[in-house]
Amino acid sequence: MTCVISKNCLDEMFRHALEAYPEECCGIVINGSINGVDGQFVRCFQNIQNRLHLEDPLRYPSPASIAYTVDRADADSVFSSIKENGQTLTAFYHSHPDHPAFFSEEDKAAQTVFGEPEFPDTAQIVIALCGGAISCIKCFKWDPTTKDFGQCRLKIEFIGYFDS
Repeated sequence: MTCVISKNCLDEMFRHALEAYPEECCGIVINGSINGVDGQFVRCFQNIQNRLHLEDPLRYPSPASIAYTVDRADADSVFSSIKENGQTLTAFYHSHPDHPAFFSEEDKAAQTVFGEPEFPDTAQIVIALCGGAISCIKCFKWDPTTKDFGQCRLKIEFIGYFDS
């Protein structure tokens, strides 16, 4: 299993992770046409975890430094737009500030409903930061055989970088 991400999208995900540090960032990678331009695009989401944590610390015990939550209405609007425009959802991404790049039990719970992912063909990218600098990136995909997310290959495409 391989996930292909453009260098431009990788740069945008890194920018988002660095900007959000020391909190987790979250977003998606979309393939398709946007405003007449074909390609791969990043859509950054706002991490509303701190707001939820302040409003209801029993239900949301973790701060945004170790957790993320996307406003479901915002996400549903984006997912509807993707479907309406014939685009595809390539990857979800989020960061782990001052923690390794791994797919945690919390990450798995956030991406599954009744033990199955809502988007089983979509990659999960985790960006680790250490002291405010990118330290590692890993990619995970759902394996229907094991009913779990396993690490997969992440291929970075440098399209447009070496054109003359």
